[in-house]
Amino acid sequence: MPRTLILECNNKVGETVTVSGWVHVRRDHGKIGFLDVYDRTGTIQVFCTGDKLGDIRPQDVVEISGIVAQRPEKLINPNIPTGKIELQAETVKGISKAHELPFDMGGKDLDLQLPTLLDFRSLTLRHPKVKSIFKVQAALMEGFRKAATELDCVEIFVPTIAASSTEGGAEVFKVDYYGHKAFMTQSPQLYKQMLIPVYERVFTIAHAYRAEPSVTTRHLSESIQLDCEFGFVDFNELLDLLEEVAVKMLKHVEEKCEEIFKEFNLEKIHFGEIPRFTLREAQEIIFKEFGRDNRKEKDLTPQDEIDICKYALEKFDSDFVTITKFPAIAKPFYTMPDPENPEYSLSYDLLFRGVEVLSGSQRVSDYEQLVEAIKSRGLDTKSFEMYLQAFKYGMPPEGGFSFGLERLTMHILNLANVRQASLFPRDMERVDVRLSTLK
Repeated sequence: MPRTLILECNNKVGETVTVSGWVHVRRDHGKIGFLDVYDRTGTIQVFCTGDKLGDIRPQDVVEISGIVAQRPEKLINPNIPTGKIELQAETVKGISKAHELPFDMGGKDLDLQLPTLLDFRSLTLRHPKVKSIFKVQAALMEGFRKAATELDCVEIFVPTIAASSTEGGAEVFKVDYYGHKAFMTQSPQLYKQMLIPVYERVFTIAHAYRAEPSVTTRHLSESIQLDCEFGFVDFNELLDLLEEVAVKMLKHVEEKCEEIFKEFNLEKIHFGEIPRFTLREAQEIIFKEFGRDNRKEKDLTPQDEIDICKYALEKFDSDFVTITKFPAIAKPFYTMPDPENPEYSLSYDLLFRGVEVLSGSQRVSDYEQLVEAIKSRGLDTKSFEMYLQAFKYGMPPEGGFSFGLERLTMHILNLANVRQASLFPRDMERVDVRLSTLK
């Protein structure tokens, strides 16, 4: 008999079907028992007489044939799409046996310490709530791609091995490239800029690598960036564009993942008017409203980000706030200084519920100015020959921005650690396995 997907069983009450999937939970009640079996579409309760259960256990791969029946009214489960039906098993066939599990996978939550969660990653990813994290992440990616495409951006694919570091500095992974020195890219920044004279508007979904010698709840050594770059734009247009993309992608994920948002007990996102403050304006608000004086700092502190978002939510009904014009010295060489005050830059961050999830800027588009900016940072222009070539032969005013996919996922779902929002996280302590175990 052809396989029936579990969600399709809702339309087959009274029919005999065959489903295939994994056992999530087994419940024994004397001479009868129940299995919760799942496939890619959902989970169904399977009613079995005791002799059919045999030695079936959680995570076994099974094929079950039986009749789809309505559940009694008092046994309906409103929390799952198949909660009004069950499969009354006639045959239960084991396809692949699972070993005894190292911990319980049957609960609503997977209550494990982070190291254990990651040490058994290929197993813990099967848990329904963990799977939900990456359905949200996929919807974010889909929403970003949709929003960027609607803005007439062309999707591009950039390399992750480069001849120079994007921003200079020591936080790069060096690569022995056939006896030559190369680097894992810190971001797709230089490549997407090079493609502005080709397509005018581009976007890319790219891996980025940062050799930061620290372990925090917010940083990964390998992350995924969602980048847009636009030609023929000014600073205010860029702010409009980044806010448009952010709102569209988050509205998309909230709509597509409505049931997951309920599962995580998440509040609706507030899409009110997004306020825009310069760094100094934001610090002044924090001083007046919250009593902390950070008005001379080069950036917002983590608590500043939390508090300015509280202010934006209270005053503007917005879970977002855009912060602009950070000190030029703290930004990469390609960031345009503010013509009105070159001490500051035409840069911006987007904060969401207390955390920065996007950054970007108007770029330096003049060739001579860019060469001087590279030299002023102590970098060698020879390392940027291909990049500079794009500006030497005609570059319009341009700029862009980048979201961190894992960080955005983390804060949408209120996860405690960004590693929970990465399928296979990389940091200075782990490359699949804990590095300490390899010594």
